[in-house]
Amino acid sequence: MIGVAVVGYGYWGPNLVRNFWETPGARLISVCDLRKDRLTAVQSRYPAVQITDEFEEVLRDSRVDAVAIATPPAAHFKLAMKALMAGKHVLVEKPMAATSDEARRMVEEAARRRLVLAVDHTFVHTGAVRKMRDLVENGLGDVYYYDSVRVNLGLFQHDVSVIWDLAVHDLSIMDYVLPERPVAVSATGMSHITGEPENIAYLNLFFDSRLIAHIHVNWLAPVKVRRTLIGGSRTMILYDDLEPSEKIKVYDKGITLNGDPQRNGEKVYQMLVGYRTGDMYAPHLDVTEALARELRQFVDCIERSEQPIADGHAGLRVVRILEAASQALAQRGRVIELEQARRIA
Repeated sequence: MIGVAVVGYGYWGPNLVRNFWETPGARLISVCDLRKDRLTAVQSRYPAVQITDEFEEVLRDSRVDAVAIATPPAAHFKLAMKALMAGKHVLVEKPMAATSDEARRMVEEAARRRLVLAVDHTFVHTGAVRKMRDLVENGLGDVYYYDSVRVNLGLFQHDVSVIWDLAVHDLSIMDYVLPERPVAVSATGMSHITGEPENIAYLNLFFDSRLIAHIHVNWLAPVKVRRTLIGGSRTMILYDDLEPSEKIKVYDKGITLNGDPQRNGEKVYQMLVGYRTGDMYAPHLDVTEALARELRQFVDCIERSEQPIADGHAGLRVVRILEAASQALAQRGRVIELEQARRIA
């Protein structure tokens, strides 16, 4: 059995506690939080679980093999590094760190100590996103674009911008689904509350091929939208996370190129480009709770000395993009090469 401690019992912590309590191969040892009322809630629901407001007590506990960190992002690096240095495996909420330098140091520390470092990119464990990856690999053809919208009214964050709060989800999905990694990013955005970070932003990501990605995130939308389009040369995918049953729809639509590309003129253009309209189908999806699947994989990886799907390297790639996008925001949309952003950081 893998002994687990959960640090942070705010927004996401209760979900981690519930799932670790039910995860085969895991034993929930303790929950740590600075607020007494939250610890009281843990004690009333899980009387067998130890509670504490001292993180050092968690690290000293020899029964604890792994620590799950669900605190505000600013605390991720400090807590995760302490846990790794104490010989504990770590699952850390997203984004894994506030800077790419911090994320890199976490990855290196975990590798040096041969510990599992996982990042809670929950969406990559959903049946819908896993199906999207399978479709991209088998049947989509050449990927032309990735376009996502993630908007709602609130919840405003005071310590991070909307890209670090919302775009992190889409970037983690993109990192898992697409066959290429972006090489540059530009971003524009605006804050409509004085002294607060940006509440609306548009990101464009560029690749070595003709693939392009666009992400729109917004805390000021009148409706909640969670929608992604992926266009390929053979088929196209619509992913709507708010759809209760058919979250993925695959369209046999696209363009066909015919004729002699060396000839000129409008008629030849019309001859070259045709439109294909076929059927739409909604594939069957695994409905297992994503977090339950993720935590089972985390425990299995510890037992087998393997790396999870969303490991520290995946978390680092996402943080690098977020960091570059932040630089682009500050420079009103300037394209930032990811290698350049790494040097600046």
